[in-house]
Amino acid sequence: MRVQKPALLKIACILFAFCAMTAIASPAQILTTLHSFSGPDGEYPPAGLIQGREGNFYGTTPFGGASNDGTIFKITPAGTLTTLTSFYLTAGDASEAPLVQASDGNFYGTTASGGFHGFGSVFKVTPSGTLTGLYSFCSLSKCSDGDAPYAWLVQGSDGNLYGTTPYGGTNNGGTAFKITLSGTLTTLYSFCTQSKCSDGADVYAGLVLASDGNFYGTTAYGGANDDCSAVNAPGCGTVFKITPDGSLTTLYSFCSQPGCADGQYPYNGVIQARDGNFYGVTTSAGGNCSPNCGTVFKITPAGELTTLYTFCSQSGCADGNQPAAPLVQASDGNFYGTTELGGANNDGTIFKITPEGTLTTLHSFDGIDGDYPEGGLVQGLPGTFYGTTPSGGANNEGTIFRLTIVRTCSVCPNL
Repeated sequence: MRVQKPALLKIACILFAFCAMTAIASPAQILTTLHSFSGPDGEYPPAGLIQGREGNFYGTTPFGGASNDGTIFKITPAGTLTTLTSFYLTAGDASEAPLVQASDGNFYGTTASGGFHGFGSVFKVTPSGTLTGLYSFCSLSKCSDGDAPYAWLVQGSDGNLYGTTPYGGTNNGGTAFKITLSGTLTTLYSFCTQSKCSDGADVYAGLVLASDGNFYGTTAYGGANDDCSAVNAPGCGTVFKITPDGSLTTLYSFCSQPGCADGQYPYNGVIQARDGNFYGVTTSAGGNCSPNCGTVFKITPAGELTTLYTFCSQSGCADGNQPAAPLVQASDGNFYGTTELGGANNDGTIFKITPEGTLTTLHSFDGIDGDYPEGGLVQGLPGTFYGTTPSGGANNEGTIFRLTIVRTCSVCPNL
């Protein structure tokens, strides 16, 4: 029998109060598959969810729907899914990024292909499902305005949206751009402008608006160091700061430590935590890691980086392998995330990590409940997280899940 969330919260609160007076055992985790995709409602969602202002969750799929160009959906916390609209070619298709709800109440996002030129788009969708293509990339010669955006958008304090593309720009190293809610796009920066792409290249992650008014992000490649394991990779990745007017500062180049122990290929961006520092993951690391491993890192606004954890530190990568999504800082102050591989079944994990670097594996996927989570988590009620897997589930076409963390006591009263 599925226990509804209000009941779970009440139980959790009672247990928490009682546990304050008794010995506390390990927290219990309950993973519930809320929805298994089947094709008409979407397929293979790699992107995470966002929570709308009314409390429901919203997301995208890159395939499935009316024309197999993907869908935009809404799902209630209890698991009732509504397909809001299906993508169509001129508006964009193959969306692999989370949505953002802007100040006007509408949702905005990017597609990696489609649009009028076939190289991706920025779109708007209303809460009722009316889809509008706002901008088609490669509208300028040699795609100097960008190509194939894979990442989320963020709304700046000026009301405009800011985003990135991994390709295109004046040097085909990707771009950072600004776009108005009506669809006027300005390219702020073209990556790979400096020699050997020391300023970074290939921006697969979106930006974060920091408390200082600037934007921070990562490039998957480029930077000052090229001692990477991938063949012909132009550097190992960077963390950067960019001002709203497009002035870029490279804060850190990965593979600065022997054997790339500090990590390489930060595909997933950073978040700013409540302590003012930035936290993120790399998909790979040096040392004895094979083939991927990955790290969790902290970096100060001045660029001082600390590696908090290296995955595959446990036998058989039981702690996870290849984190593939941004972190989220929960109401308890800890960070939560997913790995695409590793865990008990090598189908990926959900983990918790403290700001000091102590990692706990909360769940190992097994295929039935989902496979290879690539999207990040979003917190609903305290102790409750929602996310997606791009495969697995009842139809092997991806899932939406809820993870509930319930405190347990060594001795509990009758409830």
